[in-house]
Amino acid sequence: MKTSKKIARLRRARLFRAKNRRLDVPRLCVHKTPRHMYAQIIVADISDRVIVSSSTLVDTVAKQVKYTGNVDAAGILGAEIARLAIAAGIKRVAFDRSGHKYHGRVKALAEKARESGLDF
Repeated sequence: MKTSKKIARLRRARLFRAKNRRLDVPRLCVHKTPRHMYAQIIVADISDRVIVSSSTLVDTVAKQVKYTGNVDAAGILGAEIARLAIAAGIKRVAFDRSGHKYHGRVKALAEKARESGLDF
């Protein structure tokens, strides 16, 4: 049986989240649309609480770029989410790419977050 791309992506995301529950570290969860990107740091306890969140819609990110759906905006978002996480006392996270390939905007966000001090 052939699966659609979305079903395969959601399956990959579910497998990672099951593994991450055993690691017991907060996860940096990425969601992307063609126009924007969103990033959250979620503590994987009983309630899945969001500790820090940011997106390309936030003024600190949106004012620095002309277009919000490209690699440059993703890099700025990565630096912003790392800054907010460190301010909240979180240094180590697991990178949850939501089943997306580690390529393009997802890769740019991850690399900038690492450069800015997050460990994953």
